[in-house]
Amino acid sequence: MGRAMAVRFAAEGASVLGADWNEEALKAVIDEVTAVGGTIKGVKTNVADRAQVEAMVQAAVDAFGKLDVLVNNAGVMDLNQGVAELDDDLYRRVMGVNVDGPTFASRAAIKAMGENGGSILNIASVAGVGGGAAGAAYTMSKHAVIGLTRNTAFMYGPKGITCNAIVVGAVATNIMSSIDPTKLDQYGMSRSQRYYGLIPAQLQPDDIANLALFLVSDEAKMVNGALVAADGGWRAA
Repeated sequence: MGRAMAVRFAAEGASVLGADWNEEALKAVIDEVTAVGGTIKGVKTNVADRAQVEAMVQAAVDAFGKLDVLVNNAGVMDLNQGVAELDDDLYRRVMGVNVDGPTFASRAAIKAMGENGGSILNIASVAGVGGGAAGAAYTMSKHAVIGLTRNTAFMYGPKGITCNAIVVGAVATNIMSSIDPTKLDQYGMSRSQRYYGLIPAQLQPDDIANLALFLVSDEAKMVNGALVAADGGWRAA
């Protein structure tokens, strides 16, 4: 999704700062954006590291003079473990990327935006509005993202900073590459399969990018604190 958003935003004239811990993936995005005449700078970043996130935001300001938009998209999956089976190291990794990352980035971005205002968009999940889409760690992390979204919108709306979240459903991404599928909890998977059976459609990254573009645009300036579903109707089942 991050790749699709970078390309879509750049196509609309935005100067993009792309961040990824995977340098090869980051280079591919940079090459794709520049190939179509877009403006992009890449910074290798571990979003679970506060100092690296602060440096990432500063790099955007240094490169482009200001910061108008932040999209918190980075995420890793868990192993579908319930809380009783949850591994401490995996728990900390998921919360570090999925919760600490958006928290550190939002804090730095709001300071950088200052009186100019801006827009923050968090990529949430149906796992953040229910309990059956993943294991305990991922589910808790996405509930936290929704809480962060609502509180940020409430606190900083009067300062001209909006914050919204896209509640994504089944999207064709590489998030499963963040785990070893041979270690998936089989009981947890058997429980989640009941929920997965209700998926009406798989979305493509461009579906999310198109919606994201609107939510961070001036046309959406009065949309604040919204949880916008992009799940093909999954939650309507």
